[in-house]
Amino acid sequence: MRAVLDVNVLVSALLSANGAPARVLLAWVNGAFELVVSPMLLEELRRALAYPKIRRRIPEADAERFIAILIESAMRHPDPEEAPPILSSDPADDYLIALAAASDALLVSGDGHLLELADRAPIHTPAEFADMLTSD
Repeated sequence: MRAVLDVNVLVSALLSANGAPARVLLAWVNGAFELVVSPMLLEELRRALAYPKIRRRIPEADAERFIAILIESAMRHPDPEEAPPILSSDPADDYLIALAAASDALLVSGDGHLLELADRAPIHTPAEFADMLTSD
């Protein structure tokens, strides 16, 4: 199984070792699924990890180390050139939908704009995805 983790899930997993995002990230580390990343996703993650309120909790060296681990260990997919099969009410999220579709992956997000599309695309909350992984 493949999954694209929204940046909010990745950052949440780094901020707290408890909770569904951390369980999902640990499941990836343990080989439960293949994590898909793209240049746009990594750049958005880099920007998010540089926000002052995040930087106070995740030092720059740790943020860069995490990004390096993703580059080295996750499945790298090019940024999608095709429009996503469905559109989010937030156009900034459309690349995530397109990336998941292009890489035949589920999308895992805590973003309400994306989760409102779950009846039309394989989009799950971190808790739903963590439960899927433990039930398989």
